[in-house]
Amino acid sequence: MTLQQLLQDQHIVILDGALATELERHGADLQHSLWSARYLLTEPERIERVHRDYLDAGAQILLTASYQATIPGYLNHGYSTEDAHAAIRTSVALARAACRAWHDAHPEISSRRLVAGSVGPYGAYTADGGEYRGNYGLSSEQLIAFHLPRIKTLAAAGVDFIACETIPDLHEAEALAQCVAMIPGLTCWMAMSCCDGGHCNAGQSIELVAQRMQTYACVAAVGVNCTDPRYVTDIVRRFAQHTDKPIVAYPNSGESYNAVSKSWSGTVSCSDYVEAARAWVDAGARIVGGCCRTTPEHIAGLAAFYLPTE
Repeated sequence: MTLQQLLQDQHIVILDGALATELERHGADLQHSLWSARYLLTEPERIERVHRDYLDAGAQILLTASYQATIPGYLNHGYSTEDAHAAIRTSVALARAACRAWHDAHPEISSRRLVAGSVGPYGAYTADGGEYRGNYGLSSEQLIAFHLPRIKTLAAAGVDFIACETIPDLHEAEALAQCVAMIPGLTCWMAMSCCDGGHCNAGQSIELVAQRMQTYACVAAVGVNCTDPRYVTDIVRRFAQHTDKPIVAYPNSGESYNAVSKSWSGTVSCSDYVEAARAWVDAGARIVGGCCRTTPEHIAGLAAFYLPTE
């Protein structure tokens, strides 16, 4: 089953929630520039446990633990190129194993759970909050050279599609779309990180992002993630006015991340996540889930509301 087929079968699709902050909730130490990607090589069973928690909560799509798993990132910490590619393949294997176990436990449910290969922005590799700024000063060629090896490895490992996520900059989004287009049959979604209800973090308008992504056949869906929930309804509405592609929405809790101290501050900006998601769906979102600081409980609420008969 593909993402497009899943969207044909049902109006709303449920995505998983935060991985890294959920690992922290279970005792993992993520005070490291590799963040959750370190656990792909050290304690992968922790990651599979979180995947299974989200499937039990009702998620229909799992994102692999490869957001921070870049080749240069692993090389910087003394791992080999083969170690890096092995870690990326492991991220897919863990999600697939969780799906197989879940399907074995629920033979009465016919719809297949999908695995999306998570590809974070260049700013996630720099580990300095760059995903909240963009404007790295890199050329398209440099961004393609950075992103393409991971995307190729995820595709070869058998993901159903690529999830380009927390992308702060239209310039990087286009480079990523070009990478995906190089691999026959591969599709992606492009989820932007945004600073307000009308602009991605690098400053380009949502309307311009929608118009540019409309030109890439390999981009199967567009939307927003790792953004304050207060802005998501306006962002989704703007996307819906300028694209006919399905729209994905999976914001964070509304708290703010400090890349220097690697800590969260502030307060949750929506007290009722399901009620907030209803506004995103009313505005045009078709795929909903959560990002940083959301939990299986948030996803269970969405699944209970949108998939009551499954």
